[in-house]
Order: sequence, then structure tokens, then C-alpha cells
Amino acid sequence: MELLERMADGRGGFVLFALTPPREAASPQRVAEIAEATIKRLSSVELDGVILYDITDESDRNPDERPFPFLPTRDPATYLQEHFLTWPTPAIVYRAVGKYSEDQLRSWLSAQDTDRVLSVFVGASSRGRETAISLARAYSLRNEVRPDLVLGGVAIPERHMRRRDEHLRLIAKQEAGCSFFVTQVIFDANAAKNMISDYRHECRARGLPLVPIVFTFSVVGSLTTLEFLRWLGVEVPHWVERDLTDSATPLQISHDHALAVAADLVNYCRRMDVPFGINVESVSARRDEIEMSVKLAGQIAAVCGENVRPFDGA
Repeated sequence: MELLERMADGRGGFVLFALTPPREAASPQRVAEIAEATIKRLSSVELDGVILYDITDESDRNPDERPFPFLPTRDPATYLQEHFLTWPTPAIVYRAVGKYSEDQLRSWLSAQDTDRVLSVFVGASSRGRETAISLARAYSLRNEVRPDLVLGGVAIPERHMRRRDEHLRLIAKQEAGCSFFVTQVIFDANAAKNMISDYRHECRARGLPLVPIVFTFSVVGSLTTLEFLRWLGVEVPHWVERDLTDSATPLQISHDHALAVAADLVNYCRRMDVPFGINVESVSARRDEIEMSVKLAGQIAAVCGENVRPFDGA
């Protein structure tokens, strides 16, 4: 419940863990086993919430061959309802809104327990993709049907490096009802800082409150995982990529880098009075990457708990 209160008050300092539901083709028994193992692992970390991703095929966004084949996964809302009922914290359920008709999205919104569920709406992966409902309409529908559902949006620091307008996108989403933002995986602290700085400046110029920015981190245990992150649009600085490719232990190197960048962004946000959250993402099926992600989440939670001072909203 504390996560909901922090979101409602525009405060940060929380830690989340994101995962992808099991494959759609997995047997009910296997899905139950995966959920049980996941809950057991995550119980070792003091998390404020979990994120369940809604996966879509993004081949229309990137014509290059996908490093991993696209395999449909279980619906995150169904996975939460059927297998995460014992999980003690709220869950943020992603909705790739273009996959659903307006009636389907309306029905899902109406059924949500807003004391337990938050959501992030994600738009189409490319402008040319045909969708059943637009992101703008999805925002309006939430405001009509379930305005008490705490809603978040996506933030892409790399896009800000190219276009210098991501902060304006965030403000537009905020005005449409978003009360937090979750970034894609971050390897470059400077890209994130540029976006944060411009967002902070523009909000203050307009007299708008700052809402929490949730920074996402992940670990890389293989060059294929690194290639997949790049395919998804994550920009990895050349020196980081060189460190990973030259190392016999890329998993440890990526862990150390993620922890350092997280600490840097935590300190920056505290200094700038910007509310923040941290999200550690685990989308790999490799046991070593999963366990390292859980370890990273615990270490970042410790960093977030150090010298925390309340966000004053000034």
C-alpha cells in the first residue's frame, strides 16, 4: 500500500522488480511452478512492488532480425490474478493498448482492484502499426471508466538524446493522467540526466508538480542478450559494450555498471529534488541472469534506503 501512497503523493524512493509472464504455450503446471519459484526468489528482497510486462512483437519497429524469436506470453493481468495472489505488494500491469479493442480495455479497467493494481499504458511500437485503439484514446478511457486507477507512462531517455523533446512527451502524458513514468533499460546515466533536467525545468516553468521517474536496469549475461537489448532500442555506450564483450564475466561487469549508474541517478535526483523509483528488469530465462537481477535489486534497495530525505515538491 505504501507504493500507492507514494505515487499519489508524488514521492519516490521505491524499488520495483519487473518480469515477463511465462510463455503462452507453457502448461498450466509449468506456469504455476514458475510463479512459485519467482515469488520465492523475490521474497528475499524488500520490494515495494512488481511490474508485469505485456509483450508484443516489435518487428515493425526494427527491420533487423530479432536475436530471440518472438514467443507470445501469458496475459500479465491473468497471470497476476491466477498466480500472484499471495504476493504482498501492489503490481503494475502493463497494457500494450493497441492489442485490445475499446470494449476489452473498458472491461479490464472496470474489473481492477485499484488497491492492488496500477498500470502503465504502452502505445504502438511504430507509427505505421495499425492498432485497435490509440494511446490517447486509452488515456481518455481510463479517465472515463477508472480514474482512481494509478496510471503510468513510458519514458525513453535515448529518444531525448536524439529529439530533445522527451520531457514534453512526459508532460503531455502527465496532463492526460499519468502519475509516474518507467524508463526502458538504462546504460547511459547522461541520457537520463538530460531528460530529468529538462523535465524538471519545464515543469517548474509551467507550475506543474514533478512525478516519480522510475529508472529501469538489467544485467547482461551473454552477447546475445546484449544484442537483444540493442534491438529493442536500448543504447549501450561504446565503452560499456567493449567492457562487456572483452570480459570473461559480462554478467558481473553489467551488474557492477548497473549498480554504479543507479547510485549516480539516485544521488542526482535527490540533489535536484526529483522524485524517483528504481526498477530491476528480469526478462531472461537463464538462471544466472535471473539470480543476478534479484541480487542487484537488493543492493539498489539498500542504496535507496541510505540518507533518504522526503521530496518537498518545491
